[in-house]
Amino acid sequence: MAPLVHAAQATGITTLTLDSPANRNALSADLVGELRAALAAAGADPAARAVLLTHTGTTFCAGADLKSPCDPADFLALLREIAELPKPVLARVTGHVRAGGLGLLGACDITAAGPKSSYAFTETHLGLAPAVISMPLLPRLEPRAAARYFLTAEPFGAAEAARIGLLTLHAEEDVDKALEPVLAGLRKASPQGLAATKALTAAAVREALDRDGARLTELSAALFASDEAREGITARFERRDPSWSL
Repeated sequence: MAPLVHAAQATGITTLTLDSPANRNALSADLVGELRAALAAAGADPAARAVLLTHTGTTFCAGADLKSPCDPADFLALLREIAELPKPVLARVTGHVRAGGLGLLGACDITAAGPKSSYAFTETHLGLAPAVISMPLLPRLEPRAAARYFLTAEPFGAAEAARIGLLTLHAEEDVDKALEPVLAGLRKASPQGLAATKALTAAAVREALDRDGARLTELSAALFASDEAREGITARFERRDPSWSL
């Protein structure tokens, strides 16, 4: 099987590219496993000053692979590993991000997106809740906005994502140009300085993952196994409204 995550290194930045277009880079067990391995390799590489997470295709990450979802515990481990990596992890987004994919953004230290990107917490429309991803996201998001978008599953664009704290920056045209000064600053920073500073800035996310990880992982698994979730997921595949929709 072709790799689902590609790694490339150039001038201190390791780029990890999600490349699973068949399922819109959804969080399958295989993709999560490959991403965890690639992050560990980047973390151990003395030549890597930072990690840039990006994607092929029009979707950064569609969330859980509903046909073959990863174990919630493995996804929790992935989020923890991003937050605990002693190197900054950046996200570069040029497409759609849904559900669990937003959890990846929450765990990253710096997030940048282009004008065509879009976002939605789709869980409530599937009989689910943004349980595991709430841990890296709630410390970063404006509280009223988090409540609105978590509950309603409304889509929103890059400017709104930046306003509520999901994105560090959004580019009107070229996201790579917008990232140039960010990457330049990271290349000039010392590894020790980056590691110690990340420990400070990611402290609230790491605390939430440690405090609530077991409880919210159990909640996520229970919701996925519920009758309402089965109906919501089946309705999504059958392209119809679920039975509870008014």
